[in-house]
Amino acid sequence: MSGPSNYQPKSAFGKWMHERLPIMELVQGQALDFPTPKNLNYWWTFGGILAVMLVAQLVTGIVLAMHYTAHVDMAFDSVEHIMRDVNYGWLLRYLHSNGASMFFIAVYVHIFRGMYYGSYKAPREVLWMIGVLIYLVMMATAFMGYVLPWGQMSFWGAKVITNLFSAIPFVGESVTTWLWGGYSVDNPTLNRFFSLHYLLPFVLAGLVGLHIWALHVPGNNNPTGVNVRGSQDTVPFHPYYTMKDGFAIVVFMLLYSAFTFFGPNYLGDAINYLPANPLSTPSHIVPEWYYLPFYAILRAIPNKLIGVIAMFGSILILFALPWLDTSRVRSGTYRPIFKQIFWIFVVVCITLGFAGSGPPDNYFLSHEAAPPDEWHLTYKLVGQIAAVCYFAFFFPILPLLGLLESPKPLPPSISDDVLAKKKPLVPAE
Repeated sequence: MSGPSNYQPKSAFGKWMHERLPIMELVQGQALDFPTPKNLNYWWTFGGILAVMLVAQLVTGIVLAMHYTAHVDMAFDSVEHIMRDVNYGWLLRYLHSNGASMFFIAVYVHIFRGMYYGSYKAPREVLWMIGVLIYLVMMATAFMGYVLPWGQMSFWGAKVITNLFSAIPFVGESVTTWLWGGYSVDNPTLNRFFSLHYLLPFVLAGLVGLHIWALHVPGNNNPTGVNVRGSQDTVPFHPYYTMKDGFAIVVFMLLYSAFTFFGPNYLGDAINYLPANPLSTPSHIVPEWYYLPFYAILRAIPNKLIGVIAMFGSILILFALPWLDTSRVRSGTYRPIFKQIFWIFVVVCITLGFAGSGPPDNYFLSHEAAPPDEWHLTYKLVGQIAAVCYFAFFFPILPLLGLLESPKPLPPSISDDVLAKKKPLVPAE
């Protein structure tokens, strides 16, 4: 669904270039003149926000890599050198570390929006699966980046997460040894993680380009979920959505700046400002906040192998979402029961995050240790309940809901829906 290009070069150089490399015609047709549904709301602006955050992470990461030393004896000090001695090094580091959190905030909103409005349904299955692949690469990149400062939580987080692969039958020990580059988390591990952390963002950029290409084949989904029925349902991407996305990006940058300048360590862990010490285990090892729901699922299952399968399965199940949802209606706006269950699912995901943030044997949302001889609502128990609810959403609820639910009538077209929501103009008295 590419947009018709009206590009006509005016200058002699423009005509010369157009005959040899018509890149401006491509930009005009695929970006500026691209036909976009006229009813997209602000939830659709997070795609543009993610593109901006990817560029910010690439730029700040490349500059930081110029001053970082990937060696266990010097990594922590090199980060301190960046913070104290490099011109605006503190700003670059805080932009990069908080940028990772902003990236995940935007991607979680983007994913939930896609789930609510059915953006994974035909003919957008491949678009959705590429998006899930982007999410997996993001998680791997962020995890490796968190190890690089070589603080206490960096070291022990790497040790705990890489040890999970040892649960894989037959090949687990070999995979773990390969990840470590030896028989423990040490200098070869840090070197490998630094190399991959530098490489994967460029892989991510390639996947984003593929994601945009896959989007431009069927075109954008929209809040009604009905297909575009001609030019009356669309507007050019520019200037309508460039201005709308631009405003949303500025607002999001304000949030990004607020964390960078006023709470740069708010989303981190204070213990990571201590150098890594293999002989001193932290009392509570916890990953970054954007991994907490999956960490809660891992802890919810006593068996290590089953816990690892459940943790990775909680992400991989997203690949099957287009086929698990059997409803012929895309948008949750017209699915009354799905709408309620979807928001319960969002609460379940947030609850998993809380469950993963605390010591497993402590009372939920309290620091008091639970007595061993009585029933108690601990972080682990809450995580177990929420994990069951998480998987139940995908199966059996979604497949059965599509067969049993009676959706509301859909509007005939996007234009009819837009006009129906317009309030009649009342003349001034």
